[in-house]
Amino acid sequence: MHKKIIIGTPLSPSATKVMLLGSGELGKEVIIALQRLGVETIAVDRYPNAPGHQVAHRAHVINMTDAGALRDLVEREQPHIIVPEIEAIATDMLVEIEKDGLARVIPTARAAQLTMNREFIRCLAAETLRLPTSPYAFASSVAELRAAIDYGIGYPCVVKPVMSSSGKGQSKIDNAGEVERAWDHAASGSRVDQGRVIVEGFVDFEYEITQLTVRAMDSNGQIETHFCEPIGHVQIHGDYVESWQPQFMSEPALKRARDIAGKVTANLGGLGIFGVELFIKGDDVWFSEVSPRPHDTGMVTMCSQFQNEFELHARALLGLPVCTKLMMPGASAVIYGGLEASAIGFAGIDEALLVPQSDLRLFGKPESFPKRRMGVVLATGTDTREARLRARLAAGKVVPVKV
Repeated sequence: MHKKIIIGTPLSPSATKVMLLGSGELGKEVIIALQRLGVETIAVDRYPNAPGHQVAHRAHVINMTDAGALRDLVEREQPHIIVPEIEAIATDMLVEIEKDGLARVIPTARAAQLTMNREFIRCLAAETLRLPTSPYAFASSVAELRAAIDYGIGYPCVVKPVMSSSGKGQSKIDNAGEVERAWDHAASGSRVDQGRVIVEGFVDFEYEITQLTVRAMDSNGQIETHFCEPIGHVQIHGDYVESWQPQFMSEPALKRARDIAGKVTANLGGLGIFGVELFIKGDDVWFSEVSPRPHDTGMVTMCSQFQNEFELHARALLGLPVCTKLMMPGASAVIYGGLEASAIGFAGIDEALLVPQSDLRLFGKPESFPKRRMGVVLATGTDTREARLRARLAAGKVVPVKV
C-alpha cells in the first residue's frame, strides 16, 4: 500500500520543512514551487539577500563548506528534507546528516557527493556504467596537465576544475602556450580549490542537449523515471546563454539519450529532477555531466511545460505525482548584468514585454557583474525557431543601468 502523503501547515508544529542549500535563481523557483504546495521553506546561501532569501519563510547566511556550521544549522532548524542547490557544500557532512537520520537529502547525500566532483561522476559514468564519454584525464599540476594533453588528449581540448558550476573556470585551449593560463583560470573558477582539473578531448558533436530526468513515486509507491522533451542550448565559455525546447533529435539518438540518462540517475538514486548534459551527432550520444537538481538551461520549461522543472522537483521530492508534458515550443535567453555595481536597475522591460508571447524573470541578485546572470527572458512560438527569435529580441531590449 502506498504511504499516504501528508503536508502540514507552514509556521506551525505540523509544518513540512524543506531547507535549500543554495538560494540563487534556481533555488528561488524551487522555494516558490514548494510554498505553493504548503511547505515551510528555509533558504541558505553564502551571501545575504540572495534571490531565494527574498521569498523563503526564513533565511540564513553561512559558509556551506564549513561542516560544523552546516550541521549546527540543520540541528537548529530541524528540516525534514534538505535540497542541495549548489556544489559548494560540505557533502561529507550531508552524508553524516542523512546517516544520523536528521533529514532526508535530495536526491541522496551520495548523489550530492558524487556529482559535486567531476572526477567522481566521470569515473562513475565511463568506468562503472561504461557509458560513452569524451576522452579525459585528471591533473594536479601544470606539468601533469601538459603531459595528459601531450600523451593522450591532444589539442584542442577543454580544461575544467573538478569542482565548479555554470562554466566557471572552464577554458578551451588550442596549443601548448595556453596550458598555464587554463590551469590558473581553473583554479580561480573552482567552487572549492583542490588544485585538480579534468581535461577533456573534443567530441565532434553537432549539438548538445539537457535531458531533464525525473525520479518520482508512482501510484504504487515505486520510483518511476520520467523524461522531459530534450532541451537544446547554446553555451559560451561553458555558460548557457540560450535554450529551447524541444530540440529535434532522431529517434535512435533520443532513445540512446534517455537510456544514458536513465542509467546515470538510477545509479545516483533518490527522488527529484536531474539535468543530464549530452553531446549528440546523428544517432550517436555521449555523456557529459549530470546535476542532481534543476538545470539552468531548464528555465525554458517555465513557459514550455505543463509543470516546469522546479514544480517537478518540488513534487518529486515530496513524493507527489508528476507530469512532464510539453505545452508548446519555448525558448529562453539570458539577461546579463553588463556592469559592475550593487542594486542596479533594468530599463526596457516594457519594450521587451511587447514582444509577442514573451515573459521574463529578474532574479533580484543584490550585486551585478558584467557576465553575471541577472535574469532570463522566456518566449513561446509556433516552433522553436520563432520562440528563439522572440526570446533573443526581448532579451536585447532589457538594459541594466546604475540607479
